[in-house]
Amino acid sequence: MVDESKKSLPKRSEIDKKYQWNLETIYTTDEKWEEDFKRVKEIAEQLKGFEGKLKSSAKNLLEGLKLQDQLSETLGKVFVYARLRKDEDNTNAKYQALADRASSLSIQVSSITSYIVPEILSIPTEKLESFIKEEKGLALYRHYLDEIVRTKPHILSPELEQLLAQTGEIAQAPDHIFGMLNNADIKFPTIRDEQGEEVELTKGRYIQFMESTDRRVRKDAFEAMYQTYGSLKNTFAAILNSDVKKNIFYAKARHYASALEASLDDDNVTPEVYNNLIETIKKNINLMHRYVSLRKKMLDLDELHMYDLYTPIVKDVKIKVPYEEAIETVKKGLKPLGQEYLDQLAKGFESRWIDVYENQGKTSGAYSWGSYGTHPYILLNYQDNVNDLFTLAHELGHSMHSFYSNSNQPYIYSHYKIFVAEVASTLNETLLMHYLLENITDKKEKLYYLNHYLEQFRATVYRQTMFAEFEKMIHEKVEASEALTPDLLNEMYHQLNVEYYGPEMVVDELIDLEWARIPHFYMNFYVYKYATGFSAATSLAKQILEEGAPAVERYLTFLKSGGSDYPVELLKKAGVDMNTPKPIQQALDVFKDLLDQMEQLLAE
Repeated sequence: MVDESKKSLPKRSEIDKKYQWNLETIYTTDEKWEEDFKRVKEIAEQLKGFEGKLKSSAKNLLEGLKLQDQLSETLGKVFVYARLRKDEDNTNAKYQALADRASSLSIQVSSITSYIVPEILSIPTEKLESFIKEEKGLALYRHYLDEIVRTKPHILSPELEQLLAQTGEIAQAPDHIFGMLNNADIKFPTIRDEQGEEVELTKGRYIQFMESTDRRVRKDAFEAMYQTYGSLKNTFAAILNSDVKKNIFYAKARHYASALEASLDDDNVTPEVYNNLIETIKKNINLMHRYVSLRKKMLDLDELHMYDLYTPIVKDVKIKVPYEEAIETVKKGLKPLGQEYLDQLAKGFESRWIDVYENQGKTSGAYSWGSYGTHPYILLNYQDNVNDLFTLAHELGHSMHSFYSNSNQPYIYSHYKIFVAEVASTLNETLLMHYLLENITDKKEKLYYLNHYLEQFRATVYRQTMFAEFEKMIHEKVEASEALTPDLLNEMYHQLNVEYYGPEMVVDELIDLEWARIPHFYMNFYVYKYATGFSAATSLAKQILEEGAPAVERYLTFLKSGGSDYPVELLKKAGVDMNTPKPIQQALDVFKDLLDQMEQLLAE
């Protein structure tokens, strides 16, 4: 556990093993990793031998697809292990090298396998159907083959596909450079904490400072954070500009009308879904302005600044949640999901799925990741607060989704699409919040958690939609041949903050630089899925709480389905239709109800 008496971060070696994830379940030694690294190359060579032969017979097609699965599964383990080791401590040269090698190997494999999809597309539809009838094993690959046929207009010749695959390593450069600059090289100054002691500002501690009841601490942390990013704004703008150009290059190469359309097509989602989200949020922007006004009133401020957004608006309530307590609270909150779910959750805690505390060089933030054939892993930077209690529940949702998918689907369908990735995580948070609000009797604590829930809506629905609109704007600017200079990025980001937060908010100039520190902007139109996922989760959680077992069964079936169908279809079977704005509006109706509850409690 982290010793809070120390004002600098501990080294990795100083963290108790029980708070570190157990990567030995992937490879017991680095030498075992080297063996699989070599094996990937050997399998890739075998698969190379099928080039030009997949279309010749049903048997060859099946053998080639099986070999591709074997290759991808082994490469997944190699890649995940190397990256997780690197994320433990980005300054560790050994694991930097392993991660680089794994990344290069992944590019090589992409190049070698790039012939597969174009060759399958060269098989006439009637012949492909006859292959599936002739070779029973191909029935497993029906959805996979249907998906390839669907994307036919965007698949290039084998030669061009191979060329595109070879650009992969170059294409990863903006994200890689951003990651190293943002996680390893950037250094923040010290600030004075509530006791007046000099403490190093880190990204992990930033939210702690922003939640401080001492406004001077919040302002100092805010200014220290963004002045540091401001000193590197030209570099960050150049990196982001390069990443956007990369997305546009691939969209054009594959004959899409825009980078947005290209990104969404992977989930078989239309741009209308993306635009509907932004439009529905804009129609309900008054609710966000109402919340900002309530925050200003409760903090009793003449002016509400951006650094006042995270401090609890319920005074004299400070809730500390040690990690062990968080585990027990999460278990209680997720009880509506049934004993099967809870039993597996307990095994996850016992098997050290989770890397808990921040250490020197550790990647910031939180995520859940893993590979087929191993259990999932969770990276946290736990800080004993309510935010991190919910982060734990959130990442466990991802991990349990992965666990169920991997346990119930063959490799080819084990990977669920990103469009549904945030549903399981947000549903866990929703159930946890419901449990807390139902069981808290203290008025101030209840107000505190209502505020926290409102903050989840602000951060996950409104803020992520603002990010999504920013992503859309910067891609449209570059598609119109404009350069993303720091000044232009700042200007666009400032205007969005003004629009989303409304007239009661002082939009500080330094917040204009926030775009520079958001890693999700390097994930190609990912963030909108937080908002759509939150909306779907809100609806599903309501069904689970109201219907009980039948809704739980539908939900667990959804978790077990992996990528065996299109994400919109999987959600329909679970009970939510994302083709309409209805789930988004339902979520915003809950936001309105929470505002009503909070205002009513305050009036009592």
